[in-house]
Amino acid sequence: MLKLLRLLKPHRTAIAAVLGLLFLQAMADLSLPNLLADIVNNGIASGDVRYILRMGGLMVLIALFGIACSAAGNYLSSGVAFAFGRGLRARVFARVESFSPAEFDRAGTASLITRTTNDVTQVQQSVTLMLSMMVRAPIMCVGGIIMAAERDARLSLVFAAAVPALGLIIAAVMRYALPLFRLIQSRLDGLNLVLREKLSGIRVVRAFGREERERRRFEGASSELLDTSLELASVMAALGPAMMIVMNFTLIAVLWFGSLRVAAGGMRVGDVMAFTQYLMQILFALIMLSMLFIVIPRSQASADRINEVLETEPGIKDPEDPAPSPERRGLVEFRDVSFRYHGAERDAVSGVSFKAGPGELTAVIGGTGSGKSTLAGLVPRFYDAVSGSVLVDGADVRGLTQKDLRSRIGFVPQKATLFTGTVADNVRFGSDGLGEAAVREAAAVAQAEGFVSAMKDGFSSAVSQGGVNLSGGQKQRLAIARAVARKPDIYIFDDSFSALDFRTEAALRAALRKETGGSTVIMVAQRVTSVRDADRIVVLDEGRVAGIGRHRELLETCAVYREIAYSQLSREELE
Repeated sequence: MLKLLRLLKPHRTAIAAVLGLLFLQAMADLSLPNLLADIVNNGIASGDVRYILRMGGLMVLIALFGIACSAAGNYLSSGVAFAFGRGLRARVFARVESFSPAEFDRAGTASLITRTTNDVTQVQQSVTLMLSMMVRAPIMCVGGIIMAAERDARLSLVFAAAVPALGLIIAAVMRYALPLFRLIQSRLDGLNLVLREKLSGIRVVRAFGREERERRRFEGASSELLDTSLELASVMAALGPAMMIVMNFTLIAVLWFGSLRVAAGGMRVGDVMAFTQYLMQILFALIMLSMLFIVIPRSQASADRINEVLETEPGIKDPEDPAPSPERRGLVEFRDVSFRYHGAERDAVSGVSFKAGPGELTAVIGGTGSGKSTLAGLVPRFYDAVSGSVLVDGADVRGLTQKDLRSRIGFVPQKATLFTGTVADNVRFGSDGLGEAAVREAAAVAQAEGFVSAMKDGFSSAVSQGGVNLSGGQKQRLAIARAVARKPDIYIFDDSFSALDFRTEAALRAALRKETGGSTVIMVAQRVTSVRDADRIVVLDEGRVAGIGRHRELLETCAVYREIAYSQLSREELE
């Protein structure tokens, strides 16, 4: 928590103003019982109406001053807390943006969403309470005891037994509650995960008639959160009554012993009234502190989870001394590249070597799990090779900045991802300031202009989150248009034609040939028809290169390619 509170440094002036205002409010509140005692002891006892009115008016002014200080302090503290939450949320988001797929896999998307939203909110709320109560509550508690002791030192000994008892109660409750706060955040992660899977996979759930199973999963996760929350609530519910019991017995003791001292002439009635007022102030101060003790442990659990994100070092980082940016040509070379996923038992790709040059179409084909997509992800440094080197224009990708490297690449992922906005916004996503003509040109190359023009608002038509209002083939074509609009040196198509019919794919490949004539094109594919015209075909089998060559050459020399080809097409179609 203390690490996160360092983010409050830019707001030091506002924080100082808040603390000053709350200090003045506390001083104003502490002075009121003394004035009340003077009115009772001097004004009412002697019947001096002027004195009563004068001191009463002073009490009203001091009370109004305290209210003004409280309002201004709370307003400023809320502003500081919201600014702190905004800055912290931005830091968490920026750190998550720098994560490689490996860090995403380890943390989990559902947990990262919870940490960026709910956990930051918990910490923000604790900052609000700390600023508004952390200073005022101790001043009211300690100041109340001091002022009471000044009125009557012997009677103030009652507080010597009450305050430690209250402290022990709060400590015992917090010791049991802190682990439950952490567990609640974990349960919330689990609920978020189930809900996210349910909503994102609703079509599959309905297609297989598993609504009841998913409902049970959700109810189970929700029940776990409910049970933990009820256990915590039962613990925290004991705090208030326990504190009230101690404070009420303290009030009884003050009135009992105070009445005895008044009867003996050791105290005046006004002093007893002041004592009860100070007791109430001490009570409210301790209630405020107990609220802090409720909020801070939960925010501490949230702060720990946020710190885990902020302290996670991305696996893919820019070099401290990046190599000079090489001349842009688009040459890609794999030199004995091997890569293994975190925790995997064997390499996903092993000993891969080949070149892909400008003006060439290099295709990568192989069976499921052969490492095709892994190979495609090594070029833009989604992952780093465990051994060997991936070179772009003669420079090792690990020696280039990610921005420089990825500015050369137009990447179309296996799963087409679109963003909320318009069709034109999605085509422009990787190319700032792209004009309408360029958007239409890229869509025409991707064979998307036809269905976009048929939409109600054309290129201004809305795209829902994730592109759910578009078909799979339409999403793939817009993803391809997004890469084409960038006019990169290197195109990487990671099985990007799988949702297209053969006629659309043929037209798209013909258009891409013209558009990408001077660029390097690496195409990951499942279908032989997609790669048969490639200048170079790399055949992968269990992560290793089984053959490199053209279509006819591989039919004769590579058993793996021949098996794939004959499983998809007849001998006559392959000729």
